[in-house]
Amino acid sequence: MADLVVPQLGESITEAVVAKWLKQVGETVAIDEPLLDLETDKITVQLPSPVAGALTEQRVAIGSTVKVGQVVGAVTAGAAGTAKATPVAAAPVAPAPVAAAPVAAKAVAAAPAPAPAPAANDLNKDALLKLTPSQRMVARENGALPSAATAARAAAPSAPVVIDPRDEVIAMSPLRKRIAERLVQAQQETASLTTFNEVDMTAVMDLRARYKDTFEKSNGVKLGFMSFFAKACVAAAKAYPGINAEVVGSSVVYKKHYDFGIAVSTPKGLVVPVLRDVDSLSFAGIEKGINALADKARTGKLAIEDLIGGTFSITNGGIYGSMMSTPLLNFPQTGILGMHNIVKRAVVVGEEIKIRPMMYVALTYDHRVVDGREAVSFLVAVKDRLESPDRMLLEA
Repeated sequence: MADLVVPQLGESITEAVVAKWLKQVGETVAIDEPLLDLETDKITVQLPSPVAGALTEQRVAIGSTVKVGQVVGAVTAGAAGTAKATPVAAAPVAPAPVAAAPVAAKAVAAAPAPAPAPAANDLNKDALLKLTPSQRMVARENGALPSAATAARAAAPSAPVVIDPRDEVIAMSPLRKRIAERLVQAQQETASLTTFNEVDMTAVMDLRARYKDTFEKSNGVKLGFMSFFAKACVAAAKAYPGINAEVVGSSVVYKKHYDFGIAVSTPKGLVVPVLRDVDSLSFAGIEKGINALADKARTGKLAIEDLIGGTFSITNGGIYGSMMSTPLLNFPQTGILGMHNIVKRAVVVGEEIKIRPMMYVALTYDHRVVDGREAVSFLVAVKDRLESPDRMLLEA
């Protein structure tokens, strides 16, 4: 019998949540066939079967928090599948919504008083389930529950005090929690500021229209807008290096490599996988790299290595219809470019008023490293290259 062990999940990640069992006890499995999904605060990892045989044990239920190195189940090599299942202990889950008692108006229910802490030597299941995962680990190691005050805090409900029976309360996933933490961190630890400009997309759109069929036939990938923006940002970052930097302690690290995070929306939230060495990639290489990362993100196959080490980020709210926004920094980076939708507007060209496809672009930057002149100049450099894309082909 082979144990299913939670593998190393990446730097700084020590635990995960069992999101889904892909096989049930008694079912036949092939070697390396995925058996369950483990959701971390960054990615979803599939745990494969170490041998061919049958899944004979599930030690944890969906929703359980598990540690790296923990045994979560077992597969018996060569065993034929059976229909019999072994019960699994219920996982500690967030409290379900409770309907409020009928009232004349929307009143606020009083928070229930914390339950008294169990006796220190009473390591019963109910008491343990009231603790956080880290507290449970300490309790098992010490053979005793935490102090009365700590236990009382652990037992306090985390659900909203006011619960309308028409509402639904769902605990945040580890990924959503991590996104929230990073966004708050970016707001608290940086001096972020946003500057705007607008880009006439006529030249880029004409170029795409002329060469899109040939490009796709030659490279097996469509020519999108992102490759133009990525190329323009590389050129601008080389001229204004503070945008491609990071604050470390009391120093500024100016990155001499251009690894761009490309924001991708997935059913579980926004992730920003990193496209490496953008400066050395062709337009086709950029489009292929972005497509590969987006596919991995949407199918839950991103690795930790795909998400770390970015030096600058690009996000495209335009695909959802956004006209203008202020993107938040992808901490600890010092710059992020926001793309938006393309709208035909009347603009002055020379001495004439013409209808042109226009896009608002936004650059959010860390004012601790980048001053206003540098930020505005960076965005103008991006604009100039997009309005004259032949400059990027000539690397001018």
